[in-house]
Amino acid sequence: MTAPDSNAQPVADPKAYPRDLVGYGQDVPHALWPRGARIAVQFVLNYEEGAENNVLHGDPTSEQFLSEIVGAAAYEARHMSMESIYEYGSRAGVWRLLREFDKRGWPLTVFGVSMALQRHPELTKAFVKLGHEIACHGWRWIHYQHMDEAMERKHLHKGLQVIQELTGQMPLGWYTGRDSPNTRRLVVEHGGLEYDADYYGDDLPFWTEVQTSSGEVKPHLVVPYTLDTNDMRFATPQGFNTGDHFFDYLKDSFDVLYAEGDPKGLDRPKMLSVGMHCRLLGRPGRFRGLQKFLDYVQSHEQVWVCRRIDIARHWKQTHPFSRTPKFSISEVNTWTESELVRHLGAVFESSPWVAKNVASCRPFDSVAGLHSAMVAAIEAAGQQAQLELIRAHPELAGKAAIRGELTEESTREQAGAGLSLCSPQEFEVLHRLNSAYNAKFGFPFIVAVRGHTRHSIMTLFEQRLHNSPDAERQECLNQIYKIGRFRLDDLVADRH
Repeated sequence: MTAPDSNAQPVADPKAYPRDLVGYGQDVPHALWPRGARIAVQFVLNYEEGAENNVLHGDPTSEQFLSEIVGAAAYEARHMSMESIYEYGSRAGVWRLLREFDKRGWPLTVFGVSMALQRHPELTKAFVKLGHEIACHGWRWIHYQHMDEAMERKHLHKGLQVIQELTGQMPLGWYTGRDSPNTRRLVVEHGGLEYDADYYGDDLPFWTEVQTSSGEVKPHLVVPYTLDTNDMRFATPQGFNTGDHFFDYLKDSFDVLYAEGDPKGLDRPKMLSVGMHCRLLGRPGRFRGLQKFLDYVQSHEQVWVCRRIDIARHWKQTHPFSRTPKFSISEVNTWTESELVRHLGAVFESSPWVAKNVASCRPFDSVAGLHSAMVAAIEAAGQQAQLELIRAHPELAGKAAIRGELTEESTREQAGAGLSLCSPQEFEVLHRLNSAYNAKFGFPFIVAVRGHTRHSIMTLFEQRLHNSPDAERQECLNQIYKIGRFRLDDLVADRH
């Protein structure tokens, strides 16, 4: 072990350090997955066979990585055993995997290496026909760490161009895998890609800013990938030895994240990526472990099985990039009462008194603490004030929405749930539901719409019409508290 350099100088300005070791920190956003899902599960099929290191491809040596031969030597000639191991993936393994997902009607994201796809046009057509996303996995399945920048840029352009020629569509996602310090910048400079996946450091997508060669700074979305819930560990030291090992690890990962997404618990849904390789997981002895995990996922409700492009588009809609700085909780603690009301008065719909009533509760140690104080203020205000707060909310897709009279916050939230896109028939259904609900309870139906679609909202509407007045009044308050937390998260961060 190398001894630390005692002469190393500390970084004077932490902001100058190019790594982000904090991320969301304690202030993790609510993912707002569709239909209130507690977890988004995304399966990636890496297709690399025929683009790996090989003297036939002009490379100096044969491939060594991710095969049955752990610790394989690099030959300055064709490595016939290595070639056949890769060929198992393209000849047999890939079709076994595709059949399984087709049987269940589940989508995949294919990390497709362009040279490999070019060598197997029948398979490329099958990916497209089955509705799977093809994200570009580079032109070659090789190391880019030390590649000349100009050559890496050439490979990036070539990789995208070939997939467009093969499928008629430009890829919208990028993943190199064995990338370089230049890769993300080159992706952003090329343009047209909605996300990249060359990152393993989070359970949620996140926005970053990338400075291009011209000095321009552009926002860019990262949808993280994984190397732990990944069949590559069948081919690495201290990895998986059996399909049961693979299943157990995936199940444990799923269980932890599913629990974190429980609305009655932490209520912070995450994403789980599962990485697959045709030549590894496509082998029969490992494949059974995958089938067991798919069965296990299928036995749960509130799971969104999706493609990575679906996650990227969802994140852009529900968590759009914004350079608008959030207030820090320490700033909130320095505000006067009038400043607190001015900045946070809209957190609870048309009820600035809530912000005013918590001014004396400062200092707050976190956004969660601030939210708890606001909830406590509402609880202490009494039933009449609570009813007035409930009645301050607009009907969903109601007259105020049609006339454009909603608050800015409600307008954005209802539009995000697709309520502004209702068909005439759907507007009629919502009008009927609003009327029936108001007639029974005497206040408007309230739901925290983020993460819902108009269809799931109408289903909830129907279900809650059967509640008692007391139970429904409490449910409305619970939803109001949830809306308030979402709005607070948009305004205040835990950083000090």
